[in-house]
Amino acid sequence: MAEGGRSAKGTTKQAAKKAASRPSARADKSDGEGTVLATIAAMPYPDRALGERLHAIIKAIAPALTPRLWYGMPAYAKDGKVVCFFQSAQKFKTRYATFGFMHEANLDEGAMWPTAFALKELTAVEEAKIGALVKKAVS
Repeated sequence: MAEGGRSAKGTTKQAAKKAASRPSARADKSDGEGTVLATIAAMPYPDRALGERLHAIIKAIAPALTPRLWYGMPAYAKDGKVVCFFQSAQKFKTRYATFGFMHEANLDEGAMWPTAFALKELTAVEEAKIGALVKKAVS
């Protein structure tokens, strides 16, 4: 018997059941988008408004990116690798939400460049900056 009175076989079955409940890497694009939109919809305001707007911007600028969850947060991937992501302020108990890029994004500029941005609100100015960064990230 394993520790706690559970058999190793029971633990293995529980792990297999948990793994089966996770979406596969091959889940189709619409399923990933539905999951991302449901995650955003469950966020409290203002994170929900930020997430909805970011999703719209990313889909308009880079429709080839595939929405998916990454550590439970909305993310957008190219060839299975996350390019950019949104982190809720509420979930991480911070004073601002974060929009960031992974190393797959083509944002390299010199020896130092930003990879994440604090978001308190999105005006037309921020939306234009985000759109330009996303466009550059997938080029």
